[in-house]
Amino acid sequence: MKKCHVVYLVCTAAMIGTGLGAAPASSVPRTHLVHPGQSIQKAVDAAAPGDTVLVTTGTYRESVKVSTPGLTLRGMGRSTVITPSTRKAVGNRCAEDGNGICVIGAKDRNVKGVTVSDLTVTGFTHTGVFSIATDGLTVRNVNAVKNGVWGIAQERSVHGIIRGNTARDNGDAGVFLANAIKAEEGSADTEGTLVAHNRLEGNRIGVTVRRLRNLAVAGNHITGNCAGVFVVGDENTPKAGDLVVRDNHVLRNNKSCPKTERLEALQGSGIVLTGVEKVLVADNTVEGNSGKSSMSGGIVLAASMVGTANSKNQVNGNRLNQNSPVDLVNAGTGDTGKSNTFTGNTCGASKPAGLC
Repeated sequence: MKKCHVVYLVCTAAMIGTGLGAAPASSVPRTHLVHPGQSIQKAVDAAAPGDTVLVTTGTYRESVKVSTPGLTLRGMGRSTVITPSTRKAVGNRCAEDGNGICVIGAKDRNVKGVTVSDLTVTGFTHTGVFSIATDGLTVRNVNAVKNGVWGIAQERSVHGIIRGNTARDNGDAGVFLANAIKAEEGSADTEGTLVAHNRLEGNRIGVTVRRLRNLAVAGNHITGNCAGVFVVGDENTPKAGDLVVRDNHVLRNNKSCPKTERLEALQGSGIVLTGVEKVLVADNTVEGNSGKSSMSGGIVLAASMVGTANSKNQVNGNRLNQNSPVDLVNAGTGDTGKSNTFTGNTCGASKPAGLC
């Protein structure tokens, strides 16, 4: 009788486990471990949504494309290094375009919930971490160093989190965000993308935000670039803006960079707005940015390269010191410049006078 009772309990437990929808083993997130000499891409390709690819300490010479939703690609810190392959890229568009890690969605469907973290990506001819058509991409604790164009770049994406990274000595921006890189069109809503607590040093520009709305650049340490922060708009509609630049330390961005096809020579620019509206620039510390470019100075409002004015922007509560030629500039704005407001800033000199 006792034996039957035990059997009954075991059978009942088995029936409950199967009958009440216990998750099949295949749905349990897995961790795929990658060691030096192994392929990160093979592990990514084998992973299912929700899995983690954990890359151990070492140097990996390859480019990696991620299109699996919910995937986490994680290293073990700066000593997990991804650098270009010495072999010619064949059939790998990420590598062919000169990128290190690519997170790519479809034209009609964003890839959701991907995380890239805790690794170094360096030496690529274009971008360290490049993403397009993503929703909720997190890039965290990534060291993007000495890449030819951008350290971390995001295009046509929403709900992004770029947090706690270091982007240093990249050819253009340390962090670059845009609606569309190759198309002329109105600004896109990022639906709350956040660029926060990153360290951006020695790039052409620390952070570039181009033709976007509804995002925040907050709490970053930005120093030693040619320019600290650029918020860029143009004549297209919707107009760029309706975003926040707050609580950043923008210090001594005095590296000298020659002009490009799209932009004049840069040096000594702290925070620059060009052709945008309804941007709040608040509570930043902007010090020691000095140069002789038309956009040199602490916080500079200038017309865009096609002459579009800034309007309805608020510059409030910033601490400015020893920026040259002046701390605050409201230039190239025509009559609409009167709609930009400057209140509660601590500074020494402005152009025109009276903004401090």
